[in-house]
Amino acid sequence: MSSNEIKLAADSRTEFGKGASRRLRREGKVPAVIYGHGTDPVHIALPGHESLLALRAANALLSITIDGGKAQLALPKQVQRDPLKGFLEHIDLLIVKKGEKVTVEVPIVILGEVKEGIVTMDQQTITLEAEATNIPAQIEIEVSALEVGQQITAGDLNLPEGAVFPGEPEDLILSVAAPISEEALEASLDAGEAQAEEAADEAAEDEAA
Repeated sequence: MSSNEIKLAADSRTEFGKGASRRLRREGKVPAVIYGHGTDPVHIALPGHESLLALRAANALLSITIDGGKAQLALPKQVQRDPLKGFLEHIDLLIVKKGEKVTVEVPIVILGEVKEGIVTMDQQTITLEAEATNIPAQIEIEVSALEVGQQITAGDLNLPEGAVFPGEPEDLILSVAAPISEEALEASLDAGEAQAEEAADEAAEDEAA
């Protein structure tokens, strides 16, 4: 899967500060700034609902028009959300050009289930260099044929055309470990409880000293 351009119409803004941002959000808009390629940062207001939908996809490629002007391609560089309610508070957008290579974090998605064992993820995302207009939405790994002890490294991944992993091919992505028996699980839990009790006793002794 590759990124498709998502069109958003923005308004330029001249009022700044927390008060102005709150007013924008009350109007259903999101304060943002767009910059890159030697241009001065431009402060804009984006439509809130459309932006929220657009940013559901990782590395969404946005086609931004400001005050009805010429469209510019941009990638979300930093997205600030309300920690409790999840609404968008502010977006930093980086201008990109067609054919330009960018470095992005792409989610790794597991397909299928192993017949035996437990899949241990060493990385949830992978850093890729890809064309700005052809960023994969996710990297999929099929695990149903894997057996206990097998590993998937960066070199094993099926990357889309034009995407390059800048790290080492041996970098571990995931592995399949042997299943934990009930006895081993209980022993592990008992050991954890014993350590917690020992730590609590030591803390009590320190306070009494």
